Amino acid sequence: MTQVRDLVDVMESAYPPELAHDWDAVGLVCGDPADELSNVLFAVDATDGVVSEALEWGAQALVVHHPLLLRGVTGVGADTAKGALLHRLIRGGCALFTAHTNADAADPGVSDALAAVLGLRVLGPLEAEPEAALDKVITMVPVGGDAERVKAALFAAGAGQLGDYSQAAFTVQGTGQFMPEPGAHPAVGDVGRLVHVTEERVEVIAPRRRRAQVVAAMLAAHPYEEVSYDVLELAARPSSRGVGRIGELSQPETLRAFTSRVAQAVPQTAWGVRSAGDPELVLRRVAVCGGSGDSLLGTVSRVGVDVFVTADLRHHPADEHLRSGGPALVDVAHWASEQPWCAQAQGVVDKAFGDRVSTRVSQLRTDPWTLGCGAEQELTYPPLESTE
Repeated sequence: MTQVRDLVDVMESAYPPELAHDWDAVGLVCGDPADELSNVLFAVDATDGVVSEALEWGAQALVVHHPLLLRGVTGVGADTAKGALLHRLIRGGCALFTAHTNADAADPGVSDALAAVLGLRVLGPLEAEPEAALDKVITMVPVGGDAERVKAALFAAGAGQLGDYSQAAFTVQGTGQFMPEPGAHPAVGDVGRLVHVTEERVEVIAPRRRRAQVVAAMLAAHPYEEVSYDVLELAARPSSRGVGRIGELSQPETLRAFTSRVAQAVPQTAWGVRSAGDPELVLRRVAVCGGSGDSLLGTVSRVGVDVFVTADLRHHPADEHLRSGGPALVDVAHWASEQPWCAQAQGVVDKAFGDRVSTRVSQLRTDPWTLGCGAEQELTYPPLESTE
């Protein structure tokens, strides 16, 4: 029997909660992890209409991108808008799960889904997250069975994992020396005599979060009464995870043509799709960020892209960005930029559960804007005035 807890495990494996910003609220919002799971609905927002669709379809879980409860609350009474939705979900036996900024930073994540519908070949993240912090643990062990026992203990504690390789270690032989003083109980040599021992220097990589367990395992397996060891913190390395994506078009095209491409690729909204820059500018390298992306304007100006696709761009930051020589901009509705992620998340669940669980992406438009007027014609491109 597939349960809600199985869905949580699958989603948190694809979108690790540790990738979420500290201000975010992700994970299981309501629902019993032990409940049976057969139907899962995906949407960007848990709105009244989406909750109704989930309950009418008989979903046991609703997976959304935007948190229903993002800021602290002191109650979820049914006489409040958000509380009423939670009560409906709980009474209907439908869990609510959120993957927000952890889905933004995951690989693949929200911006990969946007890049895919735009036909881009993804080259990497716009702002890379560092790989998980690593230590190098080094100790000296007498040559022979002791060295193998210490390595086995290190591996069992979580050390020695490099990507798809396990039990990775480096050893080299050398000569160690020490003099056991009165009160010592040496594993090698005698008290009062200088000892020279052929030793193996054992080096392993270990996750920093496992440091205490790895060091404890090494000390427990080591034959020496007093163990000499080093723990070195390795420099952070960029990963394939992170906010936004840089991609390439298969063929160069103008900003005018690319804007049309975007408009045809993302769901239609009253907000529509608008671009800033010379319509005849030829584009090849594209940066994308699902959701609000004007905090990344400085980044896209440094990474050598021709255009940046995102949502919620504001007048003054966009104007200053263009006047400073930044790449062209394409602005879409926030919901439209993130809605392609729903199909990606659906694919994660389909791959994990197959025909044991039915899935559906809600087709309801949860973008709050309902009417757009006055954009039926293309405006003449005005060159930016000089500020000098």
